[in-house]
Amino acid sequence: MARLAHCIGAGRGELRPALIAFVSFCCLFTGYFMLRPVRESMGIAGGVEHLQWLFTANLVGTLAVVPAYAWVAARLPRTQLAGGVYGFFCVNLLLFAGLFQMAGEDVRVARAFYVWLSIYNLMVVSVTWSLMTDVFDARQARRLFGFLAAGASVGGLLGPAASVVLAGALGEAGLVLLAAALLGVALACNTTLLRWRAKVRGTELSGAGRDDDARAPIGGNPLAGFAEVLTSRYLLAVAGFVLLLAATTTLLYIEQMRLVAEWFPDRTAQIRVFGLFDVAVQVGALLLQLFVTGRAIGTLGLGAWLAIVPVVVCVGFVALALSPGFAMLAVLLVIRRIGEYAFVRPGRELLFAPLGTRTRYRAKTVIDTAVYRAGDAASAWCRSIVDVLGQGTALVAVIGAVCALVWAALGWSVGRHADRLSLPARREAGDRHGPRPSRFSNTRHPGKPGCRGVGVVRSVVTVSW
Repeated sequence: MARLAHCIGAGRGELRPALIAFVSFCCLFTGYFMLRPVRESMGIAGGVEHLQWLFTANLVGTLAVVPAYAWVAARLPRTQLAGGVYGFFCVNLLLFAGLFQMAGEDVRVARAFYVWLSIYNLMVVSVTWSLMTDVFDARQARRLFGFLAAGASVGGLLGPAASVVLAGALGEAGLVLLAAALLGVALACNTTLLRWRAKVRGTELSGAGRDDDARAPIGGNPLAGFAEVLTSRYLLAVAGFVLLLAATTTLLYIEQMRLVAEWFPDRTAQIRVFGLFDVAVQVGALLLQLFVTGRAIGTLGLGAWLAIVPVVVCVGFVALALSPGFAMLAVLLVIRRIGEYAFVRPGRELLFAPLGTRTRYRAKTVIDTAVYRAGDAASAWCRSIVDVLGQGTALVAVIGAVCALVWAALGWSVGRHADRLSLPARREAGDRHGPRPSRFSNTRHPGKPGCRGVGVVRSVVTVSW
């Protein structure tokens, strides 16, 4: 056990909670990625030509859920918030299992599940990472979050593999029930982690900002997260980065759905095809996380790190414009998704490191959900307009290349600013050289997100999808 603790960077008394957190992430992501191919097949069942309406429904649903979540977060202690979210979605899964059993292939149920799972994905993942930054303090996060990320990646590998193997035997209702059981296991693990943290540090569950009692509610009103994003230049820049990430993702996603619908008309076959795609992506992402991410992110700096994938995607879109076809699209899809999980997601989480606990629970949730879905919807309608004009994949690729280029520039800029904010932590670790303040800084309001003077932040945290 001592050798295992050394390998994962666990200190004294940290191995057991690290393993519990690993299992929690593994169960959570196994369940989601097992349902993801089901969702894709149901998106096709609703009609590929109607996907822009599904993305709009995703946005409307998210805009309705985020204030409701903020209202609950303002009243529930953080020690109960994640459990409440998990319990709510677990009941939802049981209801959908019953609907699938009774309604069969009803297109209305398919569309409802597509929208629901899209909201579930963003909400549960965002809340879970916020919880983990409460359970593990800054020093522990630098050592253990890479191991937790591996748990997420293992779940991302097991989930689609399970959907490929079990889709025919269990059917859609059976897969949903299994996902509900896995979510219940994750909830039990998280409850154990919170008890461990309460025992170790009493009422102080420390995260990025250890200035409040974890048993006290987050506070604020249902729109507080939106207000924090709109009043911070730094958070607006992060929101722009996430918006462009979603836009480029959706352009490729809709093209993928169209081609799979043409080649594989049977729903079970579609589930298997999407599952195989996910397996390939997760294997590549896990290899990069194990051998590249943790070492390279500190060496290159966050600015360069966040620009790598957008630049590669831009080049891929140019290649797709010159040579449109299924093979080129498949290669670009796999590369982009591997890059998102192994590069973009870890860097994206680091952008939130300067934020205090309350802001992280409110503003981060808004950016991870509402802003992301806004990018989805805008991109889907852009693609619909291109179809109406009678243009094909080439024009979509040109639009995607332009979006990716702007995405790269913004990632470089906001990432360099995050590096500057982490300078105190690097100096504490022995790095005497650091970047200068950037245009996002504001010395008149030290300590606010996006302002010079923000306190010591985590400088090395590796977080996966």
